[in-house]
Amino acid sequence: MPWGEFKDTAAERRLFQRRTLVMLAFVMLAIGGLIARMYQLQVVEHEVYTTLSDKNRVQVQSVPPPRGLVYDRNDTLLAENRPVFSVTLVPERVQGMDDTLAQLGKILEISDEDRERFQRRLQEPRRPFQEIPLRYDLNEQEMARLAVHRHELPGVEVKAELVRFYPHSELTAHALGFVGRINRDELQRIDPVNYAGTNYIGKSGIERFYEEILHGQVGYQHVETNARGRTLRVLERENPVPGEDLQLHLDLRLQQRAHELLDGRRGAIIAIEPDTGGILALASVPGFDANKFVTGISVNDYRELSDSKDKPLFNRALRGQYPPGSTVKPMLAVAALDSGATTRDYTIWDPGHFRLREGGRLWRDWKRTGHGWVDLKDAVAESCDVYFYEVAVEMGVDTMHSYLSHFGFGEDATLDVSGALSGLLPSRDWKRAVRNEPWYPGDSVNMGIGQGFMLATPLQLATATALIANRGRWVEPRLLKDIKGDRPVEEFLPAETHEPLNLKNSDDWEYVVDTMVEVMHGPKGTARSVGRGASYKMAGKTGTAQVFSLAEDEEYDEEEIRERLRDHALFVGFAPADKPEIAVAVIVENGGSGSGTAAPVARALFDSWLLEYNQADGALVSGVGEVAN
Repeated sequence: MPWGEFKDTAAERRLFQRRTLVMLAFVMLAIGGLIARMYQLQVVEHEVYTTLSDKNRVQVQSVPPPRGLVYDRNDTLLAENRPVFSVTLVPERVQGMDDTLAQLGKILEISDEDRERFQRRLQEPRRPFQEIPLRYDLNEQEMARLAVHRHELPGVEVKAELVRFYPHSELTAHALGFVGRINRDELQRIDPVNYAGTNYIGKSGIERFYEEILHGQVGYQHVETNARGRTLRVLERENPVPGEDLQLHLDLRLQQRAHELLDGRRGAIIAIEPDTGGILALASVPGFDANKFVTGISVNDYRELSDSKDKPLFNRALRGQYPPGSTVKPMLAVAALDSGATTRDYTIWDPGHFRLREGGRLWRDWKRTGHGWVDLKDAVAESCDVYFYEVAVEMGVDTMHSYLSHFGFGEDATLDVSGALSGLLPSRDWKRAVRNEPWYPGDSVNMGIGQGFMLATPLQLATATALIANRGRWVEPRLLKDIKGDRPVEEFLPAETHEPLNLKNSDDWEYVVDTMVEVMHGPKGTARSVGRGASYKMAGKTGTAQVFSLAEDEEYDEEEIRERLRDHALFVGFAPADKPEIAVAVIVENGGSGSGTAAPVARALFDSWLLEYNQADGALVSGVGEVAN
């Protein structure tokens, strides 16, 4: 059969056309779907995908604010910020943490301590994409070596940051405190927005108390990055608000002088300006280098400080709680006069000992042979214990507690001194609660010379002394003098809570001041040798605090007692006596005699402040030039 009889050309053509139309329809439908999808992506969801795209190349970074600076009263810089270069890692960008750390170890010297600190911080809660420092304070050679290999280390950066630096570290460590890395507990309580990008926070002292205004407000910047996450350029920036600069009442010259006077000994000095309550010097010796704590102190360095028997980390000025000894006698003299327990003319016979009742326990005077007939002025000037034994029993614990609390004992009476302890002002209720015993008359006898249960800090002693210098006007101790900006100081200081101590006879203030002048300039004053030759009148009171007790008939032989078991030497005082410019409290641990050890320190401090520093500043010091009697 011929071939043409089996081929239907028309049918094939129709079939081809149908297939072509179906394919064309399918292609057009596919193109329509692509166009619709393109429209959806390019038009409808343009903002969404633009944002997602930008996230791959544009990041929002927080810009930490520069921390506020701290100056002394003469505008000497006490705390500044210096640039430090550190190597940091962003765990979310690191490709293989162990390999990266191993490679970094070949480039830089990374101690085991650095590694342990890094691993610890790696496990702690943190903000996403937060940099974790591995090594601090890189030198130029280390930065150069790291720069050569940066392309091999994704997630590793060399970061420059401003780090706190204390140019007079050991002199100001206990007064200023220090900043340190934000830890886990602090991370939970700080504002995560304002502290984004901030690695440091005030840990103690002024740095902690004024953290809010020293820190400032965080800023932000939009930066363009490459595929490796490295910053190419800054697209937009909102600058941070720097922290406020603070000016303190502290005088660095006096602070340095206080450290020099205590050099080689353990002790503390507090100097207050009676008119304002400003703390002129806050010295606790020995001190420590606060800069070591900023970026993280090494284990060996911290162990050396914490294990030292001299306790350099212990702030004796604020947290040292000592029996005040005879330094509390001027305050008790005020209480005795105002309560009527004694008068200016009341005289007793001091045989060198005191008994509450015939045949009872014997309390000795520091002078074995006694002082003979003494009145209140003699009792303060010569530090007659027997007089105050008798007066204390006459007043009783309730009266003594009431008056001494008005002097600031038993509480933290400061405005902005962080970490100060309250000491111990015993009472009937305290003894019943703590010891489950009643208050005995013998307890009052001990309290009458600042022994027994009573404890006070050097800061409390200086505060109480300033109250006498001000003749009853209260000024709560403070470090902050001014904020170098438009914000008022009062905005950041707690409100003062103490009322003036008004006496029934206001002349009693002058009388008690006269008794303290007798201590320094009187013919029988315990510190008359210290006051001799001064061109101004000073008022003071020496004291000793027992480190251990003696049996009733046991003799005190200082040469046979180890140095660290000797009495603490104390002194409180102010000068000039008529218009005080400075009030001080001095304690020299195991110094022995208050008149022989602590009082000369105070005299040197008075001379420096009244005759050297103030005159150098062109200030006129009232009372200087008047010959003391």
